[in-house]
Amino acid sequence: MKRVSMIVSGQVQGVGFRYYIQDIAEDMRITGWVRNLPDGTVEIDAEGKTDVLKTFIRTISNTRQGAIQVRNVHIQEKEVCGYSIFTIRRD
Repeated sequence: MKRVSMIVSGQVQGVGFRYYIQDIAEDMRITGWVRNLPDGTVEIDAEGKTDVLKTFIRTISNTRQGAIQVRNVHIQEKEVCGYSIFTIRRD
């Protein structure tokens, strides 16, 4: 298991990006959360198997779907904390 924190920039707020990420995470059995940040970026904290997380990150990094336009993904590894589901946070 591995955990990463990501800050995603581009056209990622007001376009359904958090719901898109939640769907992908659930399909890949990734746990954690996603939330909008005040500066217009989106933060994702995700846990899963290393190879699955690599695919998750690659999928997010290459997203140009409808109004969603990912331009940059900053990734930081963190200590695994044992999330049980993937949620959209509103804080």
